[in-house]
Amino acid sequence: MLIKKGAEAELYRGRWMEREVIIKRRIAKPYRNPDLDRYIRTTRTSLEAKSLANARTLGVPTPIVYDVNLDEAEIIMSYIPGPPLKNVLPNLNDRKLKELFIEVGRLVGILHKGGIVHGDLTTSNMLLQDDRIFFIDFGLSEYTCDIEARGVDIHLMRRALESSHYLYSELAYESFILGYKEIMKEEAIDILKRVEEIRKRGRYVGRHS
Repeated sequence: MLIKKGAEAELYRGRWMEREVIIKRRIAKPYRNPDLDRYIRTTRTSLEAKSLANARTLGVPTPIVYDVNLDEAEIIMSYIPGPPLKNVLPNLNDRKLKELFIEVGRLVGILHKGGIVHGDLTTSNMLLQDDRIFFIDFGLSEYTCDIEARGVDIHLMRRALESSHYLYSELAYESFILGYKEIMKEEAIDILKRVEEIRKRGRYVGRHS
């Protein structure tokens, strides 16, 4: 059953080997050269499957990857029965919001410490199941310890909070930073400085574009 159709991929919910699963299939782009299109889809599929598995090994909850079919640019992974964090936030009190975002910050810190940048950190790409946060959609992930890449990751998270959850974005972001610093320790100092630089760049471009 098709549950989501995005610009890059389709998500199906179904059964595989007696398990309830999500099947993510990258869509062919007719406007691209066929060889290039196949290369892009297979490369991104392979990288995403690797990132999901490696993030899980680091201790970040993610769907379990059961199978990867590069011919179909397809990943079969476990179904996580929980709502996106985005849908839950309006119902949370401040204490619970702070608790959850400290944990989000810790999990992003674990990713960054392990050399993985998610690439699309939004509350739509985090699922909440029994107070446990699962990270999904590693389609834009990369393996790097570069300060700029880590800074962009956090900047995108902050922007997503401000645009989708402006009423409590400040508390959520402050809590996120607490969790992030807990894991990244001294490394966090330069990364968070870079986040502020990236934010200023964006404001400058916005005023002068």
